[in-house]
Amino acid sequence: MQFASLKLRAAVFAVTLACGAATAEEPAPSATPHYGAWGFDLAGRDLSVRPGQNFDRHSSGTYYRNTPIPPDKVAIGGFMTLEELSEARMLALVKAQAAAPESEDGKRIAALYRAFMDEARIEALDDKPLQDDLAAIRTATSRDGIAMLMGRAQGVAGGSFFASEVSGDRRDPARNTLYVGQAGLGLPDRDYYLAAPFAPVREAYAAYLKEVLAAIGWPDAAKAAEDVFALEKRIAEVHWSLAQRRDANETYNPMTLDAVEAFAPGFPWRVWLEGGGCASVAQVVVMEKGAFPRIARIFSETPVATLQAWQAAQTTDQASPFLSKRFVDRNFAFRGKLLRGQPQSLPRERLAVELVDRLLGDPLGRLYVARHFPPSSKAKMEKLVADLLVAMRARIEKLAWMSPATREQALDKLARFRVKIGYPSRWRNSDGLVVDETNLYGSVVAAGRFNRAFMLAKLDRPADRDEWGMTPQQVNAYYNPTNNEIVFPAAILQPPFFDPEADPAVNYGGIGAVIGHEITHGFDDQGRKTDGQGVLRDWWTPDDAREFDARAGALADQYSRIEALPGAKVNGRQTLGENIADLGGVLVALDAYRLSLNGATPPVLDGLTGEQRFFYGWAQVWRSALREEITRQLLAVDVHTPAPLRAWAPLRNVDAWYDAFDIRPEDNDYLSPDDRVRIW
Repeated sequence: MQFASLKLRAAVFAVTLACGAATAEEPAPSATPHYGAWGFDLAGRDLSVRPGQNFDRHSSGTYYRNTPIPPDKVAIGGFMTLEELSEARMLALVKAQAAAPESEDGKRIAALYRAFMDEARIEALDDKPLQDDLAAIRTATSRDGIAMLMGRAQGVAGGSFFASEVSGDRRDPARNTLYVGQAGLGLPDRDYYLAAPFAPVREAYAAYLKEVLAAIGWPDAAKAAEDVFALEKRIAEVHWSLAQRRDANETYNPMTLDAVEAFAPGFPWRVWLEGGGCASVAQVVVMEKGAFPRIARIFSETPVATLQAWQAAQTTDQASPFLSKRFVDRNFAFRGKLLRGQPQSLPRERLAVELVDRLLGDPLGRLYVARHFPPSSKAKMEKLVADLLVAMRARIEKLAWMSPATREQALDKLARFRVKIGYPSRWRNSDGLVVDETNLYGSVVAAGRFNRAFMLAKLDRPADRDEWGMTPQQVNAYYNPTNNEIVFPAAILQPPFFDPEADPAVNYGGIGAVIGHEITHGFDDQGRKTDGQGVLRDWWTPDDAREFDARAGALADQYSRIEALPGAKVNGRQTLGENIADLGGVLVALDAYRLSLNGATPPVLDGLTGEQRFFYGWAQVWRSALREEITRQLLAVDVHTPAPLRAWAPLRNVDAWYDAFDIRPEDNDYLSPDDRVRIW
């Protein structure tokens, strides 16, 4: 729950971070990308831009000019290239299972893929697969009935004013608990309902709701859509912001069910929990506590007819990608074109493999690892992680502003870090899941319910420290505070992050800084609140805590001054944890690179020193071009600073970057030594 990842992979899938390829042309999706003769794309630079004017443009400007964003994408770059590579490999694996399944899981993979690809059957069925859901909504004429549907909708198509998830208890990581958080919005985040720049989106969403309800024959669709939009706006007005939701202390509020009912009356909590499969739960962790009574009041004050229309709209919207073309096209026109700025949809087989990956990720991951992750890659990664942990320990030991008492606790936490690389030690199967290749929507619902049941079953047993929060084929990495662990899936261990043929400086600037990023998450503004056992507790002296907060606050203020788009700035509080991790990751990786030289002077390659190549390696990981719409979405919904800015923003606080590239006071990105933030 609330683990910190290298990039967000949910509503925006592969576009959160994207960066460049080795030349002006993207490599074929099935080919592993390589970058230049020693790991960096020299031809992609724009030497007319000084490094201190814009390091991203300096290191990648020619690439940007020569590489348009394809019409079926919202971004281009190295992250996207690896996503495409992973998807191409997954597609080959899925097609192989469709031709000759190797196991029961293979049969499920094949059936789900064939169900999605059978467009003729899907078109003939039109909205028939949805009719049972709509009938249940029409017959839910009481608030208890609506609450029951909200509970059942979790994990499948449909809406709920609240969402629940099982994860390790922050105060007792050895046991699992049920977290309950705010929900209920059809747009990506509260800002879409409240902020002036999103006014055109609100207008388009209101029209979309009308179209959705009309498509299923909902009575008086126009009026119902108006009521649904007004309802969601009321909910948005009481939602916590993303910056507030990051706070590990404020979002940890254990309460008995009696206490929840007294605190947030007006919502049928026990009925909702029963619908969600959690009827036996005696206690939950309330997350956005201040929002709960307000959302519950909105539920109690909203006419049942409006709640029904809202549930119908939510269900139809979420089911649309699995229905006939009239639903698919309408959904993509709003959610793809308007919200994300994506002119064309992906090819259908790509969408099919994304669905298989989402619903059957572990069985597919097992096939992926067997084919694409040799043991040698894991061994090399283990060595790199060990080097970075040594470098981080040295930084903590030398930290001038930290007292011995806090330092002792920090070093203990670092010594207890767990490391997971490549793939899980124990694979999950899908025994009991029935996938019907003649019923796509029914199979999606069945898989959603199966996966939710798997999650809920954890409530009856201790937390599994060997479980993974990502599949091996995801191009990402994360830190899990309750396990105090850093995790690196197999798919990220490729160029531009790591290339065994590349210059070590580039690898340290790439995967080394990624490792350092995840290590630093254990000591960012939220990660620092848990100890070496993963327990949420204050292990800092008051003076050290104040000093840390002051330094972190300066970094937040620094990022809040960055304009990502004209009139649209980064939210430094919302992105603080990731920005601390970026800065720490670069510093720790640079230390590790220097240690790896054992006192030797690295060679000069193409006129570039080792440290210049290190910083180029960092910039190459983050170089990217994103459409404006997706950038605006990320500024609202993501805890990461948009990728192009990450290529240079943390470097302004790194003295060695100034020395390596002769960054001068007249350069745009120059900060005086006194203004450079120094945390870890």
